[in-house]
Amino acid sequence: MTTTEAAAAADQGWLSTLVDWVVGLMGVIGPYGAGLAIALENLFPPLPSEAILPMAGLAAHAGEFALWEAILWTTIGSLVGALLLYGIGAWFGIDRLRWVADKLPLVYVEDVDRTVAWFRTHGGKAVFFGRFIPIFRSLISIPAGVVRMPLWRFGLYTTAGSLIWNTAFILVGWYLGESWHIVEEYMDVVQNVVIVVVVAVVAWFVVVRVRARRKNDDHAVEPPAA
Repeated sequence: MTTTEAAAAADQGWLSTLVDWVVGLMGVIGPYGAGLAIALENLFPPLPSEAILPMAGLAAHAGEFALWEAILWTTIGSLVGALLLYGIGAWFGIDRLRWVADKLPLVYVEDVDRTVAWFRTHGGKAVFFGRFIPIFRSLISIPAGVVRMPLWRFGLYTTAGSLIWNTAFILVGWYLGESWHIVEEYMDVVQNVVIVVVVAVVAWFVVVRVRARRKNDDHAVEPPAA
């Protein structure tokens, strides 16, 4: 089965349309098309690399280009997309982030300072391991830019994490062929779990902050002791 036929066999919907587009792009400009698709996936996290990368592996298996080319250009695409997000974070900067935090009802400027301090200490690990977590694998580049992580360090951790992630899924496409979408279904479950966890954490944060603010307000209105 060719890559085009495999794409046609995927479930109908936006994912199938995306896969068709990636396959067409790879058919026109080879592995560079896969790299471009992955760069866009970094900029738009809803685009699933779990669907794009196996198609690159399947195309390599079909002889459309070499396996090493698929790995090389998708990793370059990951780095380019991450650098663009890093640039957005660097442009936004800590001062703007503090200003925004000061305007938000349940966020304090001190929260930004603590987060920045944590990221300056553990940012390398966050960037590297963040490349293995759906959605966060893209968004983690923004705080790295905000704190101005040294560009060489950011590029090193991003490239290392992306190389491992991309190689794994490209090899899935290489070995499984048209059955690659089986793995993608499992990754959908993982992505949904990540979304649920994020929503739960945000809800917990809001509840804690609302309770703390109400307690402070109650103390503020208590009459002074006689």
